Formats: sequence, structure tokens, C-alpha cells
Amino acid sequence: MLLVPSDPLNPRRVDPHFAGQATAARDRGIPVARIDHDAIGDPERAVAGVPPAEDAVYRGWMMSAAEYDGFAQALAARDVLLRTSPAAYRAAHELPGWYDVVRELTPASTWTDGDDVPQLVTAAERLGTGPAVLRDYVKSMKHYWDEAAYIPELADREGVERVARRFRELREDSFTGGYVLRRFEDFVGAEARTWWVDGRCVLVTPHPDTPNDLPEGSSFPELALDLPFVTVDVVWRADGVLRVVEVGDGQVSDWPGTWDPAALVDCLFRDNR
Repeated sequence: MLLVPSDPLNPRRVDPHFAGQATAARDRGIPVARIDHDAIGDPERAVAGVPPAEDAVYRGWMMSAAEYDGFAQALAARDVLLRTSPAAYRAAHELPGWYDVVRELTPASTWTDGDDVPQLVTAAERLGTGPAVLRDYVKSMKHYWDEAAYIPELADREGVERVARRFRELREDSFTGGYVLRRFEDFVGAEARTWWVDGRCVLVTPHPDTPNDLPEGSSFPELALDLPFVTVDVVWRADGVLRVVEVGDGQVSDWPGTWDPAALVDCLFRDNR
């Protein structure tokens, strides 16, 4: 079964952002059920009406790991088994869960537990000197690059603190886990989004931010991703080395609007074709 959010303006319809995926699933005989994402804080209400299913995949808006845990429990009470467990979701969704798997293929990183700025300064010392990018376990504020993401020099304690305070202010209640410092690397060109099912790369698409631009020579690294459904965003570094930018849970990774959503549905439910 494919689970998708309902349209907030018409709960009897699928959210338009995911309608193409829902249609593709139905065309292939895959049952589709709607959830109320706006009610995810009350998971029993959010999943009311979802029928039983032995293998359910969610494709929808992002949830925190805690919200996903409640979501999974509420579905289990309705005899719905999510393919991705809460533990697997957290491992893919939060950087500390996936960093070690791609350590050699991604910028060097360190992180804190919580939003204590002095602890962040100590973490910066562990990473050394030079430029870095700040984020939390889930998200950066790249659209506020100069004020809340990019740190020109890790040794500049005041600069680190200033960017951290602004980042924390902008993230508000969405701040997740702790601060993460990632050593800055010079990437060139657009990112590609690779889609992995059961540890195997099954699709390479443009990144949704650049849906018309699939980098030439796009490829993917060999990774020991023991997770049911994830995405891995890759990009070329200026010296021609392929680098992993991000790993994410595939259920909440956006799909490029220029690509046929049926391709994703076919990969997710290939045993049903």
C-alpha cells in the first residue's frame, strides 16, 4: 500500500504534490490510502480510516523521528506494517545515523547533542581550521547562507557563535538533535539524487532543486546502506571527485517534478508489476 497525505483543502483527495505518485500506484493495482499530515501530532486521528496492509510505504511531507514513531505505532494498531521501521527512519533522516556509512565520501563532520553554543565551539576545535557549513541533524539554512550556514573560519569563535545563534533563531521549534559542522568543500554543477531500495541504487534523477539539470556522468558510490528506502544526493567536487552531500529517508525525499512518478512507484513495488 502507498500512503500519501490528503489535500488540506479537500481531505477526500490526495495532496496535489503527491497525486501523480498516487495515480501511478492505482494504475498498477497498488492500494492507496490518505493520511492527514496536519494531524500528525495526533497520530491515531492522522491515520483514521487507513485499511490493513502487510507492506506500506509512505510518500509525503517530512516528519520528525518522534512523529514517525507515533505514526508507525498508530498504523500498527490498525494492522498496517510500514516497510521502514522507526529506527530505520531515524538512521536515514538524521545525520549521525548515516554519517559513518559515507564517512570517506562526504565532508568531514562533527556534531553536538543539543543546542549549547559553547559545546559547538568545542566541536569546531575538533574539526580544525578553515571554512565549514552549519546545520542540525536534519537540515541546513542554505537560503540564509551568509548569516546562518557558512562559517568562513572555524577558528573564529565569535563568528561560529554568531552563525549558530542566527541558525537557532531561524530553525525555531524545528531544530533537531544538535548542531552539525561540515567542512566546506567546493562543489561544482548540479546535484543528482540517487534512490536506493533494499540497499541497491535503483534510480538516478535530478535533484528537485534543479529538476532540469542531471549532471553528466552521474554515478553512485558503492554503499553499505542496510536500509529499506533512502536517497543519496551526490555532486562533483571541483577536483573531479564524486561526493555525497546528503542521505535521507526516501519516504520524505522530494521527487523532481520533471520526471515521471511512475518510475519511482515501479521501483518501490517491483514485485507487484
